[in-house]
Amino acid sequence: IDDATTTEIDDAFSVQALPGLGWQIGIHIAAPSLGIAPGSPLDQIARERLSTVYLPGSKITMLPDPVVDCFTLCSGRDCAAISLYLTVTSDFEISAHETRVEVVPVVANLRHHDIEPLFNESTIAAGLPEFGFSGELMTLWQLANACEGRRGKPSAMQGNHDYNFRIDGDLADAEACRVDISARRRGSPLDKLVAELMIVANSTWGGLLASKGVAAIYRIQAGGKVRMSTSPQAHEGLGVKQYAWSSSPLRRYVDLINQWQLVACLNGDTPPHAARSDALFAALRDFELTYAAYAEFQRSMERYWCLRWLRQQGVETITAAIIGRDNLVRLAGLPLVLRVPSAPQLKPGEQIRVRIESIDELTLELSCRYLETLTAGGEAREEASDGLVEAID
Repeated sequence: IDDATTTEIDDAFSVQALPGLGWQIGIHIAAPSLGIAPGSPLDQIARERLSTVYLPGSKITMLPDPVVDCFTLCSGRDCAAISLYLTVTSDFEISAHETRVEVVPVVANLRHHDIEPLFNESTIAAGLPEFGFSGELMTLWQLANACEGRRGKPSAMQGNHDYNFRIDGDLADAEACRVDISARRRGSPLDKLVAELMIVANSTWGGLLASKGVAAIYRIQAGGKVRMSTSPQAHEGLGVKQYAWSSSPLRRYVDLINQWQLVACLNGDTPPHAARSDALFAALRDFELTYAAYAEFQRSMERYWCLRWLRQQGVETITAAIIGRDNLVRLAGLPLVLRVPSAPQLKPGEQIRVRIESIDELTLELSCRYLETLTAGGEAREEASDGLVEAID
């Protein structure tokens, strides 16, 4: 289940009824670790890049395209996978789990734009219509809700948006390019379905590695900022005892490392990385720094193309929502945040209209002047979250 532009398809699901018991739910993760040896030239490429880099209209993949093509979970073929099978009772309790290294046949790649009109809050509430895989999706949705309830943490993505940038033209000549920006609300049933099952996989495999004393890289949170560690500790934001990124090995080097460790654990082999090894700590440190730099680069590029869009459309006035203190606002329909000092002190969610005063595409600065207050309601406050966002990413 991915959006239309996804090529690095890391995860897939299967549903099999168990008469009188419930279901066997499979969470299947692409397995590039089976074809990339630690220390090999391909490992060196992944180690240097550390993550796929996303930017409007383009991306730079962590692994070369032919390698991605080899291991992506593309429909119509048998794919190498690390599979987590859950035995799920009729009331959606997980009674057992098993991990296998195997080959799985991928039957279909479901794309958001095709499935969301059929599978959303409204269609679920009205009684889901019949369509391909509707029964399987409903079972996975019910399991996701049960998992969310057991975690005791509500969806952190509700109200947030993903923004898709479509850029037509040669990026080398940005002035000649046309940009279109569309928003998609996060927190849909499809999002929750994927996110909750990724939390199950990452927390279960993190627990397996910890119980076997096999080194791994964890995401931890204890009363503050999320950070990475080689020690299995709780992730309070997700409500799990441990959380090891393992579900995106085509796109994140940490996940590839953890998959090497997991496969060695399952096969009874010596894992590539020993506990407290210099190489493991170096990979952790470099990944954190690089991942943050990539995220900042992505934000800067998105801001640039938002400014280009405002100029392209000839926007003079626009609606904005108050999202924080000191008149921090987000412009309607754009991932563009700025302060409007001339606005009165308003509560988060209130809508205002502003006039575009100046745009500087070099410094990425935008100046707006307050015109009027429109409503006392509107968009909910949107903030970055390490909750389900990191589970679905």
